[in-house]
Amino acid sequence: MSESMSHEPNALAAASSAYLRSAINQPVRWHEWSPAAFALAAEQNKPILLDIGAVWCHWCHVMDRESYENDQTAAVINEHYIAIKVDRDERPDVDARYQAAVSAISGQGGWPLTAFLTPEGKPFFGGTYFPPQDQFGRPGFQRVLLTMASAFHEKRDEVDDSAASVMAAIEHNETFSGRSSRITAELVTKLTSAITGMYDQRHGGFGSQPKFPHSTAIDLLLDSALRPGADEKIAASALGTLSAMSRGGIYDHLAGGFHRYSVDEQWIVPHFEKMLYDNAGLLANYAHAFQSFAEPEAARVARETILWVDTWLSDRERGGFYASQDADINLDDDGDYFTWTLDEARSVLTTEELAIAAPFYDIGDVGDMHHNPAKNVLHVKHPFGQVAQRVGMSLERARELLGSAKKKLYAARLQRPTPYIDRTIYTGWNGMMISAYIAAGRALAIPAVTAFALKSLDRILAAAWNPGVGLSHVVAYADGTPVQKPVPSTLEDYAFLATSCLDAWECSGNLKYYLAAKGLVEDVVANFWDATGLGFFDTPLTNEPALGALSARRKPLQDAPAPAANPTMASLLVRLEELSGKQEYRDMAFDTLETFGSIVEHFGLYAASYGLALQRLVQPSPQVVVLGDDDAAKMLEAAALTRYSVSKSVIRLSHAQLSALPETLADTIPNLPGIESGKSVAIVCAAKTCHPPVSDPESLLEILNRALEQFS
Repeated sequence: MSESMSHEPNALAAASSAYLRSAINQPVRWHEWSPAAFALAAEQNKPILLDIGAVWCHWCHVMDRESYENDQTAAVINEHYIAIKVDRDERPDVDARYQAAVSAISGQGGWPLTAFLTPEGKPFFGGTYFPPQDQFGRPGFQRVLLTMASAFHEKRDEVDDSAASVMAAIEHNETFSGRSSRITAELVTKLTSAITGMYDQRHGGFGSQPKFPHSTAIDLLLDSALRPGADEKIAASALGTLSAMSRGGIYDHLAGGFHRYSVDEQWIVPHFEKMLYDNAGLLANYAHAFQSFAEPEAARVARETILWVDTWLSDRERGGFYASQDADINLDDDGDYFTWTLDEARSVLTTEELAIAAPFYDIGDVGDMHHNPAKNVLHVKHPFGQVAQRVGMSLERARELLGSAKKKLYAARLQRPTPYIDRTIYTGWNGMMISAYIAAGRALAIPAVTAFALKSLDRILAAAWNPGVGLSHVVAYADGTPVQKPVPSTLEDYAFLATSCLDAWECSGNLKYYLAAKGLVEDVVANFWDATGLGFFDTPLTNEPALGALSARRKPLQDAPAPAANPTMASLLVRLEELSGKQEYRDMAFDTLETFGSIVEHFGLYAASYGLALQRLVQPSPQVVVLGDDDAAKMLEAAALTRYSVSKSVIRLSHAQLSALPETLADTIPNLPGIESGKSVAIVCAAKTCHPPVSDPESLLEILNRALEQFS
């Protein structure tokens, strides 16, 4: 491979995304996804080379170095193609369609995604990573480029036929049009059975390697675990997975937070990038596990994850959460920032500290990393008490030494070059983390966590949403780069942000958040709803021509890995109906879930958000209103939060907020006898009936448990 020479910046110099800007000086004449790029391809009658990747993606940077920074390869691309580069985090709508296309063509997707398109943007060939030369039975990238360019010009009819077939496959597989079935609670049971059937009893998690967290599936299991008649393996599968992940190398034992996934079935060696959305889902999992089972380890992991997000992925001054942290410093690195040789640990710790830290975190002469077998991923193989006993230490002394060892190892790690933080603030991912922070702040009784969630939500609403105009997918770019033009929002952005607004209303009693949720949902109904086939499209309906595969309509159903947007919208609509009294919200939720009812069972593990939404729809949902500002109100709120249930809402109000309530609560709560005195009380409402106010936690728990079990 030749050395890349100095080049004039390409068209990506005008881009804002960190991933796109990293390619400004590559010799490939890259373009952003734009009408101008497509027009140029049509004008020059050239195929389009589409590269989709992300700033955190290791193999994207490998392909950049091997191929896109290579002058010979760039010359081939520039002669035969119009090259378009897309940041999958910035344009998930583009990524989703071409992932589906390449999966249909090659049987697999992922990043980097490399697709060959007609000038209209229809895919006729594609894959993921292509090596620079022929190797391991895979063709070299230059050969692929020349072969596809030749096919485009010499076999155009075949290329067009292939592209049309791929587009038809995307449309057919992603819309689920006209597939409906009556839905019942039995479908939730089938989904939970499918998930527990995949549980790995030896190592935790679901299926074999590679292992992903599947946080929505864990929430469905946690919700189902305490319902009457629940199989014991439901709780065992959820708690066993949470425990295995927090002991494994997928968890950062020094700083907190989770890496993206594990390449092995034992959770030891991860892909080291850390994503905001993964940590949002997992933070909520551990908070919910603590609510239901009072597991101290679940509380510890949740607190440590919050600390990591606070430190590394949040704008403490203005509010908001950053997108990700990279895995590596450079392409010759593979998680070296996060891993340790025995000598590295020995140089930092005392002999006594090493004596407990090495066996507890499995730090040895032979480690876990293929590129450097001396490198160890910190993970826990044996219970702490067992390790202390083996090395002949008291539990108290061992705990003291492990604590000091962790601090020293983390301090030493901070001296290493730190993997890049992408400080882009995405609307939907922020909605997820705001909801997770609210759930964790309430479950763990940490008001500062909830307060930061509200501060972040205020920023997102102010910067990204213009009622009547729409929502932007990006709030702010990394490194202070301003948002020059709004990035199109997706259904996911609306669904997650509106959900966080309802969560914010419940924890604060501030009516502005409820009204914001209603406004966002009205925008979705007006612009995303399929009045003919029912359900929601992932992008708004418009009369303007769509670029490339964006012409294919999609209705997101699968959790991959974030919760799917259609079930999230259905759950949101049910919650809004309960507060507003608008029956059309519930009808729309029912229609959405029924649209997918005949096929969703086949998605099993990947349809957990559907199960949660269906649970909320078919199980009448108790609302607990905690009224007051004193310690007694805090005790009532803590009691109300005991036991996680997706069907339950816990609303915290002050007496002053009784004059500004959502419609259904305004008709009932202020008129109930027993709240006039101003003392702290709790009211449980279920099936459109409110119980008399109670002032002691025991009575509240009795009423609430009865309500939950009556309708389960």
